[in-house]
Amino acid sequence: MLINCVAYQEGKKLADIPVEAISDYLELPDCFVWVALSDPEPQQMAQMQEEFGLHELAVEDAMRGHQRPKIEEYGDSLFAVIQTVELSGDELTVGEVDVFVSEKYVLTVRSHVAHGFMSVRARAEREPAQLRKGAAFVLYALMDAIVDRYFPVVDVLETELETIEDRMFIQGSQRDNIERLYDLKRKVLVLRHAVAPLIEAVGKLQGGRVPALFADTQEYFRDVHDHLYRINGTLDTIRDTISTAIQVNLSMVAIDESEVNKRLAAWAAIFAVFTAFAGIWGMNFELMPELHWKYGYPAAVALIVVVCSYLYYRFKRSGWL
Repeated sequence: MLINCVAYQEGKKLADIPVEAISDYLELPDCFVWVALSDPEPQQMAQMQEEFGLHELAVEDAMRGHQRPKIEEYGDSLFAVIQTVELSGDELTVGEVDVFVSEKYVLTVRSHVAHGFMSVRARAEREPAQLRKGAAFVLYALMDAIVDRYFPVVDVLETELETIEDRMFIQGSQRDNIERLYDLKRKVLVLRHAVAPLIEAVGKLQGGRVPALFADTQEYFRDVHDHLYRINGTLDTIRDTISTAIQVNLSMVAIDESEVNKRLAAWAAIFAVFTAFAGIWGMNFELMPELHWKYGYPAAVALIVVVCSYLYYRFKRSGWL
């Protein structure tokens, strides 16, 4: 689906133009065309490839989707893949934005992205001095908007981790905690797979051998790189904390099992004494001294009760019962 197709010249919007007129505007001096597509059909991408002269490998990646975040150069043009991570209820939804950038055009192709980027276009049009930098500033504005959407996701992950930590020592919650921790760890990995590769990719645009198109926008991409680095560091901290929390939960499970084992051992010891006395006096030998004593049975029962009570007292005092 074609979202919009707009021509800009010297930082100002010229007009919304039809796709068929793109080639005419590309010939104007200091002019570039910004086209936005959403889940395009193959014939639409073929038309864009013809209008802008896109490299076939980049077009193939954009149509296939599910690409690793990256930035690749094709002659005087650049192809960027950026993943979006958005909250959908309790789950994370991963989308993809593919950006073709050259001095004369910006083509964005988004797939499975719930929220659009009209605010990015509005921001660029409000800042003609920045938009005068051309397509490079548009790529920065798109990246900045996508990276800014990572921060609320990180906040939600941190809040969820704090909630689990508050429940850590509640009796009987260990199994549920471990399940929630593993689910949280999976979400962290989803976001990290979007952030970590992009750090290296953005580094190509703000230091070292930078493409000529981005020579005047290095400081902007340095800011995006810094944001990505901070997010990645936070995700590493969350992941380490999750690993520690899982170990604590497993230790709590082991402690609970140890408590159960101690109780079982204490009761087994008490009943072992009972069984031992009953076994001795239940052998029915004729010469047993207590056999013909009229107080023999009450005395035997009393002895068993006294010994078992004493054992119960000691186990209770030591915390085994």
